[in-house]
Amino acid sequence: MKESGFWRYENRLIAILAVNFGFVFVDRNAFGYLSVHISNDLGLNNTEIGAIVSALSFTWALSGFLFGGLAEATGKRKTFLIGSVIIFSICSVFSGIASSFMMLMAARLIMGMSEGGIGPISQSLVVLESEHGRRGASMGIMQNSLSSLFGSFAAPIVLVAIANWLSWRAAFFMAAVPGLIMAFIITKYIREPTTAEIVEANKTTEAPPAERMSRLEMFKFRNMWLCVLISCVMVCWMVLGWTFLPKYFDSIGVESSTASWLVSVLGLSAAIWCFFVPGLSDKIGRKPVMILFCTIGIITPLGALYFGTSPWTCAILMFVGWSASGVFPMFMGTIPSETIPVAYIATAFGLTQGIGEMIGSVIGATAAGRAADVYGQAAPLWIMVGCAIASAVFALFLKETAPIKVGAMAAKPA
Repeated sequence: MKESGFWRYENRLIAILAVNFGFVFVDRNAFGYLSVHISNDLGLNNTEIGAIVSALSFTWALSGFLFGGLAEATGKRKTFLIGSVIIFSICSVFSGIASSFMMLMAARLIMGMSEGGIGPISQSLVVLESEHGRRGASMGIMQNSLSSLFGSFAAPIVLVAIANWLSWRAAFFMAAVPGLIMAFIITKYIREPTTAEIVEANKTTEAPPAERMSRLEMFKFRNMWLCVLISCVMVCWMVLGWTFLPKYFDSIGVESSTASWLVSVLGLSAAIWCFFVPGLSDKIGRKPVMILFCTIGIITPLGALYFGTSPWTCAILMFVGWSASGVFPMFMGTIPSETIPVAYIATAFGLTQGIGEMIGSVIGATAAGRAADVYGQAAPLWIMVGCAIASAVFALFLKETAPIKVGAMAAKPA
């Protein structure tokens, strides 16, 4: 029997995983926020900056494919989660001691391999503990709330301040500490889900439970390949925002402290909208929310392009536009979890995350960096506009999965 009350295990689990994911994104995003300092020190150009971002995304994608499925197959989600947290924290230290492009590239490659499985494993734990009527909100809170508040709002302010005060190396060293603390907390307070919880969660999916389901078989469901396509363009949209907005503001003469504040608005926006966007999809359906907020995503790059030298106007537009980040837990986790057997949700999450990272970030960030060198710092922002439009078009073809919309069909036993 599940616990009742506000501080029941479901809510404790979501809180711990949300904090942990927040520190994951502090380490992941740190390079983008510190890229101006690092490039000045190590002499990196935009193509090399894009390549380093792509390197982490490449191994992040491989890790999502590999460790999400392994954690499910072995039933050791907790063990994989703890190991990943410890390794990515150590890699932040190695990022801080890098003295060349290749050393920094190697550190980020290993960090991506350690971090990539954390999202799929965490989301699978949330799905197995959440009531299906609030699954969208629960997954949104876990994935976007503190990852945004810590990784996108606080991190650019704190890390840039440390870099200005001490050095960018010190910023990397300090970013490593929270992950080690979280490894201890996960060890003490998170448990492996039971077989009964997996069986119960499977009753809310479109597909019947199966002894085995390959990744290829998952693509028999329209929502799966649509979610992968959306992931490709929306991951690109987000990574380009993290990486190239600081460089764009620097190119148009915005002071470093002002630029870090403007970029931190993205994190504040995501932390607020992560409650509203997935929660709204629980009420009115996944599809209309996906279409609406993917479209709104064009506002962030356009706000920077046309109002970048007017900080308050730019901040408001970027805040509104970054509400599109609220759809990430929906196409990566919620919609797949309502489409295929829940026992495979970590594998499905790894699939949408992995392909999205491989194409959207590895290829997208590298291409955008090259475009910035050839056409100017505005080029990556125009690519962001195109990504938001493409994601809205793909969302038009999604099949609705929200329990409130599909009713008895979503809740009946297979």
